[in-house]
Amino acid sequence: MDLGAIRGQLQIFAAERDWDQFHSVRNLLLALVGEVDEVSELLQWVDDEDIEEFLSSGGRERLGEELADVLLYVVRLADKSDIDLGAAIVAKLESNARKYPVDRSKGSSKKYLEHK
Repeated sequence: MDLGAIRGQLQIFAAERDWDQFHSVRNLLLALVGEVDEVSELLQWVDDEDIEEFLSSGGRERLGEELADVLLYVVRLADKSDIDLGAAIVAKLESNARKYPVDRSKGSSKKYLEHK
């Protein structure tokens, strides 16, 4: 499913429930922050070496549900802000490619300012 289809489904979902009145940019942002917190709560006390066990024992489904919530709020927030999220993603990827050229970034976690 592409971002445009998700956007359209969310518009219909909200309209059918008369939720546009609640979907201000601010309210959507706060809801997004809450959902990101739910993702972090899932993994907060899982050690790096235990992640695979967590994911294979039901955690993958729970994480998927929370990540879906995050994405839905991001798409709805972009929609209510009149942002073409697909175009913004392409532009950001291009910007990141310029900031982090392979020859100076490969295998490094340094910020782009440290690569110059």
